[in-house]
Amino acid sequence: MATSQQVEVEGRELKLTNLDKVLYPKAGFTKGEMVDYYAKVAPAMVPHLSGRAVTLRRFPEGVDDLDAAFFEKRCPKHRPQWVKTARVEAGPHAGKIDFCVCDGLPTLVWMAQLASIELHPSLSLTRAPNRPTVLVFDLDPGPPADVVDCCRVGLRLRELFGHFGVEAFPKTSGSKGLQVYVPLNNKTSYDVTKPFAKAIAQLLEKQTPDQVVSKMKKVEREGKVFVDWSQNHQRKTTIAVYSLRARERPTVSTPVKWDEVEAVADSGDASTLVFEADAVLERIEKHGDLFAPVLELVQELPEL
Repeated sequence: MATSQQVEVEGRELKLTNLDKVLYPKAGFTKGEMVDYYAKVAPAMVPHLSGRAVTLRRFPEGVDDLDAAFFEKRCPKHRPQWVKTARVEAGPHAGKIDFCVCDGLPTLVWMAQLASIELHPSLSLTRAPNRPTVLVFDLDPGPPADVVDCCRVGLRLRELFGHFGVEAFPKTSGSKGLQVYVPLNNKTSYDVTKPFAKAIAQLLEKQTPDQVVSKMKKVEREGKVFVDWSQNHQRKTTIAVYSLRARERPTVSTPVKWDEVEAVADSGDASTLVFEADAVLERIEKHGDLFAPVLELVQELPEL
């Protein structure tokens, strides 16, 4: 692959540069390979980004150089004119800013060209910024707890919601944890979903205080799974399904089946829930988009 090239993506002109730059030194994974991954995963990924404000996490010097890495909420001024933006309230100090919106393959490839290894979309669509389409639990293990412990907590969440006839869908964080998404796609608000998620986290902690923690303090997390309910907030973003992560290797936030989660909880073998870019594309070939129901399933939260 040439180090830079001019390409046409669905009729849009793009210049791709530094394609031979190694972004993951331990894996030898290059920027060109990253762009290729995002181009191939786009049919499954773009529907989950479309219509949402996306925060870019850029690594121009690769995953090992955290000093050069940065989060970018404001869509870059030098963007092509066809990249859509949405003006969204970014907080009391930032005010309203124009976020990038990824509604197609050309925009996703352009984001990859910026070395945006990680993409973090809002839980709501820009047309209804106060209305999350999903309830999210981010299960984060405090060592020596690991993703196996997260799987066990995730299964408890599935059972809890299943009791009310509400479906939940798991994905790996692509890092060290597991995330559980409860699709809503109704006229709810963060004023409803955030306290609800907090109450569920506190319930899990109350039932098994030696295994689960619902408080933010790092000191309390050792050997436990932190059920992070705070992601359910208008100004927070969560790692996109199918996004690469800036870890040692090009791991991906990957949708998984509940029987895969059960297998890990039973076997204690965390390695079967680690998926790199190539494996994710193979899984899509085999299973399709396991996260597709998250976009369409309409559900009500039960009364607590």
